[in-house]
Amino acid sequence: MTKARFGVSTSVETDRVVVALTGECDLAGREDLTSVLLAAVAGATTVVIDMAGVTFLDSSGLHCLIVAYHAAQEAGGRLYVVNAARAAAGVLEVSGVGELLSPPCHRADGAGRGSSS
Repeated sequence: MTKARFGVSTSVETDRVVVALTGECDLAGREDLTSVLLAAVAGATTVVIDMAGVTFLDSSGLHCLIVAYHAAQEAGGRLYVVNAARAAAGVLEVSGVGELLSPPCHRADGAGRGSSS
């Protein structure tokens, strides 16, 4: 049986850093993920975590996201999660972390939205 591996890649765009995750975000990748996210937060005011390729997310992965979120907040920056699907989306939703890390235009409370029609 082949176990899905964890992968992370970072790309720097004009106004933000995008961190793309793939595979399983669990205890095995916790140190790598935390390092990459903290480096991204230190290097940009906006960090977007693309979770389209994540097949599994556990409490260790959530912990990394929250640590990076707090680091971004302390530095006056922003950190968002986008494109979560399948089980990862469910974990983010049930834990409330998805709402915390969603881009402003996607938040249920309307924070960051333009004027409504």
